Amino acid sequence: MSLIITTYLEMRSSADLITAPVPPGLDIRECGEKRFAFNRAMYYAVGTKWGWTDKYNWSDQQWKAYAESERLRTWQAHYRGALAGYYELQLSGTDVEIAYFGLNHPFIGRGLGGALLSHAIQSAWKWSGTRRVWVHTCTLDHPNALSNYLARGLRIYRTRREERG
Repeated sequence: MSLIITTYLEMRSSADLITAPVPPGLDIRECGEKRFAFNRAMYYAVGTKWGWTDKYNWSDQQWKAYAESERLRTWQAHYRGALAGYYELQLSGTDVEIAYFGLNHPFIGRGLGGALLSHAIQSAWKWSGTRRVWVHTCTLDHPNALSNYLARGLRIYRTRREERG
């Protein structure tokens, strides 16, 4: 058995965002064309190491319904021309969740995560009607994930402990 701690964080005002500098060579753009295959590929590329398994058994139809929804927007980050990472924002009422966020493994530890997260939070606040931005992380994620969220101005509002065996 292992203990997994999930931490939920939120931001209720765009003024609380503490941005990280954008390293030269980092380019972040929204995916203008919704393609579920991209979201699925990034989910596996980024998330496999961190134990993302909730969508492992999804069919093409499930991925299409999720990734091509009007309530989901996806951005990709390129560093010096190479695909470095991505994030997804999901709208629910006036809340925007950073649903998935991460870097491809060769780009971890190069100072890109803070800039990508800053961009994600800024993009969430630009979604019309947003009143709250939130995200969750857990002890399976990168050891610096929680500190990055806190450094950007997100605040913890709940934690959950779960035994997994």
